[in-house]
Amino acid sequence: MALKKSNAHGARIGDDGRFAYEGLDRVIHERARLGVLTALITNRKGLTWNELKGMCSLTDGNLSRHLGILEQDGLVLQEKGERGNRPQTVVKVTAEGRKRYVGYLKTLEQVVKDAAAEATGRKLNFAR
Repeated sequence: MALKKSNAHGARIGDDGRFAYEGLDRVIHERARLGVLTALITNRKGLTWNELKGMCSLTDGNLSRHLGILEQDGLVLQEKGERGNRPQTVVKVTAEGRKRYVGYLKTLEQVVKDAAAEATGRKLNFAR
């Protein structure tokens, strides 16, 4: 077993990419989209446009823009219909969206574990 050397800053040489966190999905990582997906994940039947807008504190324009990005990536779908002779849009997370969200959370958990280990002085577990 080869010993790893440390540089002048204490970083271990040979751990290149250790903190790259490739699983931090750029589409999900944006604050508003993370909020939208979290709201939808916790409401399996979906949410109406107005419910989602209120829960995430977004304007119509912001919500429209972020839902467009999430829908284009296949993470959510918008079902247009009517309720009481009024148009109503219900937004739901897709199976692909749920899968990517869970993967994102696993990577985020690793980020937190790594940071907590350093902050408390515990040795980092480099096995993923």
